[in-house]
Amino acid sequence: MTHTPHELSEEFPEFTDTLHRLKTGDLHFQKLSEEYHSLNRDIHRAETDVEPTSDDHLEEMKSRRVRLKDEIYAMLKATV
Repeated sequence: MTHTPHELSEEFPEFTDTLHRLKTGDLHFQKLSEEYHSLNRDIHRAETDVEPTSDDHLEEMKSRRVRLKDEIYAMLKATV
């Protein structure tokens, strides 16, 4: 298990400029990005036992993060 945060800029370094442009110019993307960041922070806090949670809840949060990441990636790819 990794305790490294999965920031979007680290997950998609090839899209750094696109991430910034979409975060500032696309309200839907901004909402997805904020939701991803909040969920990612919650997962990191659970994994490091700052805010412990059940294994089931942690796995459910990780699944939601993957779905958000997939949607974000699709939007990034669509701008290329």
